[in-house]
Amino acid sequence: MRTGLHAVPAAAPRVLLDLWLIARPAIWLVSLVPFYVGHLLATRWLVVAQDACVPPGGACAAAAAPVLTGLVVWGPLVWLAVLAINDAFDLDGDLRNPRKDGAPLVEGRLGMRGALVAAHVTAAVALAVAVTVRPAFAVVTLGFLALGWLYSVPPVRLKDRPGFDVAANALGVGGFALLAGWTVVRPIEGFPWIMAAEGVLVAAALYIPTTITDYRADLASGYRTIAVRLGPRGAYRIGLAAWTLSCVQAVALAGFGHVFPHRAFWVQALFAPVLVWVYHRLLGRAREPGEVLHGIAVVSWVFLVPYLVFALMYTGVL
Repeated sequence: MRTGLHAVPAAAPRVLLDLWLIARPAIWLVSLVPFYVGHLLATRWLVVAQDACVPPGGACAAAAAPVLTGLVVWGPLVWLAVLAINDAFDLDGDLRNPRKDGAPLVEGRLGMRGALVAAHVTAAVALAVAVTVRPAFAVVTLGFLALGWLYSVPPVRLKDRPGFDVAANALGVGGFALLAGWTVVRPIEGFPWIMAAEGVLVAAALYIPTTITDYRADLASGYRTIAVRLGPRGAYRIGLAAWTLSCVQAVALAGFGHVFPHRAFWVQALFAPVLVWVYHRLLGRAREPGEVLHGIAVVSWVFLVPYLVFALMYTGVL
């Protein structure tokens, strides 16, 4: 039953399961992939390398500990914090959105107050854990959490400001998550900022189609997302432009041998038009949630091919 604000009492196991559902484990890869890329840029390791173990087998645990801690922070902790607060302030609209059927707040198993408490407690835990790694990592984590707050909470509520909704998500996932992977092992000095620009463009291109899936529900709820403001077709064009620019930038970086190894140029140049075509083919007319999610999944898998080659070359494996 869709009871909305009227939460019903629940046993502790049920509450824990609902918090797990709010944290949406399927979405954790959205931050953990750029986190991994940031770590790879900082260390040139595909994994914790054996040459980091001095003596052999001795320092590996010490080398791996900050990264494993970072994965916990940038997986379950930050996502529960930002999504719980988002669900709390989106409740009125979610009650009108068929895609939200079964959600803990929509069904009334968890109240708005409970979601807010969970968000604040989890954010505090995320920061407390992050500061044990290094201060810069904690600052980056705080930036992501603050952006999540600004995205959801009135009166700022960037979700309701066309263009800012995209910028907030792209900066959080494509920028802060990448920085988190770097700062978990190194000071922020030396970070290749051009890669943050690349990450933001990719994140924007992959986020915009998700606003199209909620177009009708957001329109009915009065939310002014970029898809509502420009229409599905206009929003798609912005996504395609961001995707195309990210591909062009990757080719240019490889051509100049900046961050990208110069020998990766032909791989990036070959895949750039393929990536643009796949994005257009699968997401150009996709409107239903299943179509959009399928398109994003396929586009992401194709995107991983040239970036896997980049990673192998960057780390010296190829």
